Amino acid sequence: MSDVRTITIIGAGLAGSLLATLLARRGWQVEVFERRGDPRVHGYAGGRSINLALAERGLHALRQAQADPGVMRQAVMMRGRMVHPLDGAPELQRYGRDDSEVIWSINRGELNIVLIEAAEAAGATLHFDRRLEEVDFVAGTMRVLGDDHDERRGFDTLVGADGAGSTLRAQMMRVQDLGERTEWLDHGYKELEIPPGPGGSFRIEANALHIWPRGHYMCIALPNDERTFTVTLFMPHEGTYPSFATVPDGDAARALFEAQFADAVPLIPRLEEDFEANPVGMLGTLYLDCWHLQGRAVLIGDAAHAMVPFHGQGMNCAFEDCVALADQLAPGVDFANAYTAFATERMPNAAAIQHMALENYIEMRDRVDDGDYRLQRALELLLQDRHPGRFVPHYAMVSFMRIPYATALARSEVQRGILQRATAGLVTLDAVDLAAVDADIVVRLSPLPSPS
Repeated sequence: MSDVRTITIIGAGLAGSLLATLLARRGWQVEVFERRGDPRVHGYAGGRSINLALAERGLHALRQAQADPGVMRQAVMMRGRMVHPLDGAPELQRYGRDDSEVIWSINRGELNIVLIEAAEAAGATLHFDRRLEEVDFVAGTMRVLGDDHDERRGFDTLVGADGAGSTLRAQMMRVQDLGERTEWLDHGYKELEIPPGPGGSFRIEANALHIWPRGHYMCIALPNDERTFTVTLFMPHEGTYPSFATVPDGDAARALFEAQFADAVPLIPRLEEDFEANPVGMLGTLYLDCWHLQGRAVLIGDAAHAMVPFHGQGMNCAFEDCVALADQLAPGVDFANAYTAFATERMPNAAAIQHMALENYIEMRDRVDDGDYRLQRALELLLQDRHPGRFVPHYAMVSFMRIPYATALARSEVQRGILQRATAGLVTLDAVDLAAVDADIVVRLSPLPSPS
């Protein structure tokens, strides 16, 4: 018998592969079991997914794993939102002050392959075509099936990185109530594609996340490194027009696009075919009251806190989980203590970004082309310059910093009140009483600590 303890990870997706790399680099013996085949052999089979937006939190985690160079070679910079109004020319609304404050569009499949290879290079052992079937937490054994295998294996501890439909979470629920509940959004999504232009060029501005906001629905497009854009249409499942119930086929989709997204129509040559071929995706938020089973198992990422994609933080939050858990797992650690400390740190922050992701859907589809919103955004940037380190825009706190999500949420709510009071009844920035706003900020906002 070996004295070396093994950490067994269920799921070789983004979070599972990254965590395997971090732990293996710290000397842990790591095994990973993935129900799908090896994407390097069989191609990526990740199912329906929206393009991923990589921000500072995720980049920091990749740097810890020394996986950032391979990832960034495939990433496309997005400076801000290119807002396409129903009438008028598109307008770029920057996420930050300059190109030092941007996010990056990345293909999920390509990213997953980079992280799988990083995990193997670090010394982790990955088993593909092996799905978790059942767990005996008392005996410390699990049954694994797949590729003509049916075996029972021992484990020291399990980490569930197997997504929103986590099998490990279901097994944990058999022995302990985790307080699981899912709140489904009454909106869904469908993916389309803008192909490359002549000579393999981007057909529209490459370095932006394009948004067509239309009130209770919207369309977005994110760039890919192969010069395509992944287009995602978000609408209610049911109800008034338009919804997926009232836009049931390709012909109806074309009519909707010609009326509401006219400048996108010539960019999507397979509009009808893609609309009919691609399924409607579901959007939901997963809440748990408990993420771990003493020291026997713990959940991370979507398995613990799946969220809607409208802040582009699901992956970034999961990657933060990986770093936080790896930091707790020092050699000789008691797993129960490590998992308790991990959950204590991460649960309030996951809840905060879940809340902000839901809020951001309303902003994206309804507010980005609103005059009040644009005035408040202009004031926000001005106040950032007047009060550096004290008044930091909401998006900057979430995407360009690594302060706790819960802190970002609390400060954002205070700042929203300051902006609303300062701009009430006004239409221009010149009319704002900056002296009164300055005094309001000093009273209500303490300086943020300097980055570590």
